[in-house]
Amino acid sequence: MDDDFGGSLTPPVSPYEIEGMETDVQCCRPPCFSCSLGQQDAGNPFSAEGYVASGSLNRLLLRLDPSPTGYDADTVDIFGFQWVTEMALVESPTLLFGLLRQQISHLEDLAQRGSCDFGNISSISIEADEIRQQCVNFLQYIKVFIFRYLEPPKEPDEQPPHPYEELEAQLPSVLVEELHTLTLFIGHLHQRPTNILANLSISNQGKVFPPSWHLVHLHLDIQWSVLEILHVLGEKMLGQVIYAHQFMNLTGQNLTNVSLFDDHCGNLLRDLLVLAVNKFTKVRPSEVLNICHYQCTCVKELWTLLIHLLDHRHKTSQTENFWSSLNNHLRNLLQERASGEGVRLSDATTCKDPRGFSWWLVTHLAFLYTSDRNGNPQEKKLIENNWSFIEELLKLSVNGQNGILEEQLRMHLQCCLTLSDLWNVNINAVSILWEYYSKHLNSPFNIPWLGLQGMATVSKSPFAMLELTRACCRGDQSSNLYQSQNSFQLFLRILALQITKGQEASGTHPWKQLKGRIYSKFHQRKMQELTELGLQNFLSLFLVLAEVAGMEDVVSRVSDLLDFLKPSLLSIAQQSLIWKGHFAFLLMYEEKNVDISFLATKLSTNFQNVAKEFYLKTTDHTRKVTLWPLLLTYIDAVQEVFENSSFLHLSEEKLLNQGFDLLYRACRECELNAALTFLQIVLARLRSVYKRSVQQPPVPSRSLPAPLVAKERHLAIASALWKNFFPFVKSQRLSQTPSSQTADVAAGFTLLAMDMPSTAPSDLQPQPLVHMMQLFGWDDMVHPQLVSRYLSHLIQTSALVDALKSLGCSSYQTFTIHSWFRCILQQHLNQPAGITDKTHTNTYSGRDALEQLTGLTRIVYKLPEMENLLSQSHLDQSTAKVEPRAALLTFIKAVGKTYTQLQTLGDKSSLASKALVYAGDILKYTKPYLANKGPNEGLQLLYWAVGCIVKHWAPILATSKSQQLLFCIIDRLLLPHTLFQKGTELPAAMLSAIRDNLPLYLQGLATIVGQITAQAVYVKQQLRNVIQKYFERFLPLTGSVVVNHPILLALWESTAVAQHQILRNTLVLVISENYLQFRSHAPPPRLAAILSFLSELLRRNQNSDAASEAKLLLPTVLKCLMLVNEPQVKKLTTEVMQCIIENCQSLTPSQVCPHLTSVLRQFIQEYFGIYDHQVYHIVEMVAVLNRDLVISLIPTLSKTLKDTEHKQGLGRNNSQRQSYRRLLVHLGEEGQAEIIKLEKDSD
Repeated sequence: MDDDFGGSLTPPVSPYEIEGMETDVQCCRPPCFSCSLGQQDAGNPFSAEGYVASGSLNRLLLRLDPSPTGYDADTVDIFGFQWVTEMALVESPTLLFGLLRQQISHLEDLAQRGSCDFGNISSISIEADEIRQQCVNFLQYIKVFIFRYLEPPKEPDEQPPHPYEELEAQLPSVLVEELHTLTLFIGHLHQRPTNILANLSISNQGKVFPPSWHLVHLHLDIQWSVLEILHVLGEKMLGQVIYAHQFMNLTGQNLTNVSLFDDHCGNLLRDLLVLAVNKFTKVRPSEVLNICHYQCTCVKELWTLLIHLLDHRHKTSQTENFWSSLNNHLRNLLQERASGEGVRLSDATTCKDPRGFSWWLVTHLAFLYTSDRNGNPQEKKLIENNWSFIEELLKLSVNGQNGILEEQLRMHLQCCLTLSDLWNVNINAVSILWEYYSKHLNSPFNIPWLGLQGMATVSKSPFAMLELTRACCRGDQSSNLYQSQNSFQLFLRILALQITKGQEASGTHPWKQLKGRIYSKFHQRKMQELTELGLQNFLSLFLVLAEVAGMEDVVSRVSDLLDFLKPSLLSIAQQSLIWKGHFAFLLMYEEKNVDISFLATKLSTNFQNVAKEFYLKTTDHTRKVTLWPLLLTYIDAVQEVFENSSFLHLSEEKLLNQGFDLLYRACRECELNAALTFLQIVLARLRSVYKRSVQQPPVPSRSLPAPLVAKERHLAIASALWKNFFPFVKSQRLSQTPSSQTADVAAGFTLLAMDMPSTAPSDLQPQPLVHMMQLFGWDDMVHPQLVSRYLSHLIQTSALVDALKSLGCSSYQTFTIHSWFRCILQQHLNQPAGITDKTHTNTYSGRDALEQLTGLTRIVYKLPEMENLLSQSHLDQSTAKVEPRAALLTFIKAVGKTYTQLQTLGDKSSLASKALVYAGDILKYTKPYLANKGPNEGLQLLYWAVGCIVKHWAPILATSKSQQLLFCIIDRLLLPHTLFQKGTELPAAMLSAIRDNLPLYLQGLATIVGQITAQAVYVKQQLRNVIQKYFERFLPLTGSVVVNHPILLALWESTAVAQHQILRNTLVLVISENYLQFRSHAPPPRLAAILSFLSELLRRNQNSDAASEAKLLLPTVLKCLMLVNEPQVKKLTTEVMQCIIENCQSLTPSQVCPHLTSVLRQFIQEYFGIYDHQVYHIVEMVAVLNRDLVISLIPTLSKTLKDTEHKQGLGRNNSQRQSYRRLLVHLGEEGQAEIIKLEKDSD
């Protein structure tokens, strides 16, 4: 054997002699490892040039020609020389292998040059590629030669053999020796320099590969080709052992083809393990399935080649299969005593985590079994498993002595889960894991560095528990399982997968083998030792078992085990978790269409006991606070049952027992909202399912319940709701602080009464729908917010409207309008004192109530009765439909205007009756405003709305039907008893409301007084009283600002002449009788303000009955001019007198007003004797205003003068005559004539 090959080579065939010979024109290149991009076939993960995709492996295992289309010429080119194809390997094996080693050495030199000679990298790369192809070509030629030309061993012949035959007989032994030499020459792959091995993971591949890339891939080619050649040689020699005689003679060691194959295969596996360890050092536990064990696809292909070759030899020659060979290496790795840095595999490679590495490697190698000999995917059931080694790994992973870390255990179990999906069933693996987890159910299974994501948590709801169970049973291999699932949940996935696959594969249930092992771990002491997390894990385990094994058997066992736990010894969190678990099983029953009576009865009994404790007054408040989360768990869970049940026919009514009635009565407001929301959802769900069952035609189906059975169950649920829930809802209808959910629930019960009237309690029969509407929608005692929300739900429901009509309830629209009317008036009932309307509507409750009222307004305006009223009145509705107050005013106007347009007495009587229903006992349901003396907005709204009624419904209020309402309005709103009590005054808020809205009342009352009715006299007197009580109250302190006096506003805003006249006459009479009377010579109080008021009244509005006003006002005005010397009063009096005179004279412009003459004559006669000069001065002022009027008084003035002189008995009074003369001077000719006459008389 020539290990050192050198010297010049002479071609075995002269170049001059090959002209006539055939040459080998190779149609295809020999297969080789290649990881260059773009060379993969579609759907095949391996390179088309490789050993798998090219079919080379398949031909090898099928004992076919390694190269059917190659090497069929007489000569073959090897290393640049022509060789006789059929003889070259026999005659020159040592020479050829020496050339091979020479080429390998040359390639190594090029690799060293290429690392520093970048200028010639392209030419060097081409040369390196040629060298590699020559080497691969030679190795391929060896396989072809052995397959085609090597004869199997023959019987010894007596005749001496031919020299060629001797060489041929020695060839197998020589080949074993040369292959052994070749393996020693190339050495171990992992011993190659780092820069060479780095070419296995080139990230940015170009068109030109460096020589080092060709070198490392040639190394892989040689490693695999040695195994191929030895396998083909063994097959060709019919299994006969081939000894390397020359090697044995020189070294004294045995060397056979079998030992060489085993040694080389073991070395190759070790090389690949070292490469995999180098890759594993960069793998995080969470990336165990995402990062593969190979640097490039060539290494992956080499693993695949080994798998198929070793498994094939195992089947044909009973040698070790791939897993056995690999397991030996991994066992050695696991058994080696690790230093502080790990197990050292080579000078540069250390494995810090042998167990994790073994899991990771086996898992990824198992994926390689999914490809067949040609690289195509194959079915999982054909995959060879390695459970024996995995069982050993599992025992090591869960061995407490080794210090189990959750982060490692998750990685190991994630790998185990993947293998369970790939391989067949193995119950032992589940048993090993169960032995560990049965002892650690209370463990949190947390990874500290994962933070909150890795924390063990308790499921929030039964549905969440069931979803987690489904996730465990679906077998999804998500890449983020490491972060999202703890190791126990991964165990549950493995358990579910093993049981499911076992049942599918063999038909026998693996559960029968596991049942005893799992159940035996639980007993009373074990159950009592479970913490909250332990219970969570316990329930998760049995939920998975119920899903994949026998559900009813598992649930029965769980129920028995949980009975070991006494509620008094459990925390609230543990009890809540147990309830959630029971409900999760119950949801599973629902999905599988199994009656839930057993579980529902047990749960509802426990719930009722807790609800009773919650209800008792003897229960401490702290204890109630503690119990509420447990009760809420039950409520939420029952809600999930109803939401997830398709037909509600599995005895769901058993969940709705009397405990709810106790619970609702003991709830605080914040707790009640959640409880009522639940009830609302249950009602809606029942109605939806019931309507669907009624509307759908009966179709025979196993999944659908029988119609009669479903109906019976629905009626039972409805009865339970009426019995255990409705009494509390009914008790809440009179609450002064109702929640919005109360209205929603009441609406739900109303619709239930419509759909299923027979289930309603006896006190609502025979028409439960109408009775419900009366209770919650039309009763004045119910809070307005509840009514508005309740009616908003129902009135726009066409089915309910049709049902009311069919029941003969024709007045539902009238009652609804009344309720809307009342809701508007009562909208400020709950407004806190001191809070303004603007502030209140900016709060959540205020905005919500206003929006709800606005919504109800829109709905009411769509009622036919309302639309009919509005259309008859021809009023603009554009703004009314937006804001409730504007809508109310429009409605009041519409009723009043429609009434005036009616012609027949019957129609008027009917509308008057209906109007009284619309308004209702308005002073009764608005009494809180008056009793509480606020809020301001409430009083304002009350007085405004009633004022609008008085004004616009005056003709209706004038009827005998409305007499009581009218008198109540006057007595309680306008003339309350407080007004007549001395020393007391009306509240400021009420007085302000009256001031702002008094014009409406005055105008309405004036209209009623003008009606010819029995109560007109009484109303007229009350009108006088109203004016009398509020005239002075609303007068300013001075006479400066009286234009905003509500009585003046009433007159100015009055459009009807009769109404205006009545109101003005009454006002003047009241003022004259009560506010312009002198006490002896003392003027009335606040005279300036009164005169200012009269001035505005007389100046702005002319009265057709000015004469009557003159008779009432002018005497007092003249007296004020005479007796009061205050400048402001004199000025105002003069203005008033001027207005009176002008108004009277305007009625008779062509002659002197006799009424003025009469008043002035009486004034002169009464006061001249004492106040002669003042009288002359006043008459002089009148003369300026109306000279003719004073001229008509000249006889009176002259006679009065003479009579006074006569009474005095002193003769002529020159002073009086002088004053009289000054007056007469201003009276023109008549005055001059009277002067002359007086002078004659004096003479």
